[in-house]
Amino acid sequence: MSALRDRLASGAFTITSELSPVRGGSAEAMKERARLLLGWVDAVNLTDNQGAHVRMSSWASAIAAREAGLEPIMQMTCRDRNRIALQSDLLGAASVGMTNLLFMTGDYPKFGDHPGAKPVFDLDSVTMLWTARKMRDEGKLLSGNELKPPPSGLFLGAVENPFAPPEEFRAARAAKKIAAGAQFMQTQYVFDVAAFERWVGALRDEGLTQRCSILAGVGVVRSLRALDFMSSGKVPGVSVPDFVQRRLRGVHPDSVGQEGAKLAAEVIAQVKAMPGVAGVHLLTAGYEKKVPELLEMAGIAGGRGPVEAPAPDVAAAGA
Repeated sequence: MSALRDRLASGAFTITSELSPVRGGSAEAMKERARLLLGWVDAVNLTDNQGAHVRMSSWASAIAAREAGLEPIMQMTCRDRNRIALQSDLLGAASVGMTNLLFMTGDYPKFGDHPGAKPVFDLDSVTMLWTARKMRDEGKLLSGNELKPPPSGLFLGAVENPFAPPEEFRAARAAKKIAAGAQFMQTQYVFDVAAFERWVGALRDEGLTQRCSILAGVGVVRSLRALDFMSSGKVPGVSVPDFVQRRLRGVHPDSVGQEGAKLAAEVIAQVKAMPGVAGVHLLTAGYEKKVPELLEMAGIAGGRGPVEAPAPDVAAAGA
């Protein structure tokens, strides 16, 4: 039921992209945003209140994206729900044919638009991956209660930061998520390609890139203001190396976006040739309309067709 899983299994270079849910209650507005990516990417991540900012829910956005012709990857964060709600939402997603699920621990509320909100963090990304795998493969909840039927066919994803210190534990953190059940993994922004290649190499040497498809995170720094914010330490998990900052600060302020796009296209071309890398994950930061331009700069053509929503009997199979 997952075209994303089939494409990754085929060895074809795969492109996923963030698709930021709208800050409003219009499904049509969400579909309009989704159509910007139609024909260019293989699947889209519907973020779950990314950065602890309130937006349309991931599951509702995923349905809208699918109705617009895109294959959705529904994100679920552990920040806002306990284990009861997380398992319930997973069953609900499966019941409407959402098979691509990506789990994150989530950013602290202090980074978002409701800094006084109480975080939950009953589970984290690793324990949620393990829970989802148990529900799918064993047909059981964390409580041990049986599921009839279990949410079969789930394709489980995770995120990882290949640049988090200390360097010697970077691959081990990813391995832990793969052992818990991750079948595909999207990374934070890749600016330092050499460091990323070392990380991928460590996973490849352990045979882990055969068990989990690695998608390198790539995004465009569009302004000095964005560069300042990303390098300030206020964006969890994002690190901009000094050599990248020098390159972007070395051009006229009006040309930062153009240089940032050129840099991102170069990164795509480099990771595309890297053994163990299955594709790229585009971090759009709300600039979905620029994805075609970026991919054309990287020498990647469009032509990906729309997906079809599951037939009613298929969607109901996981109910």
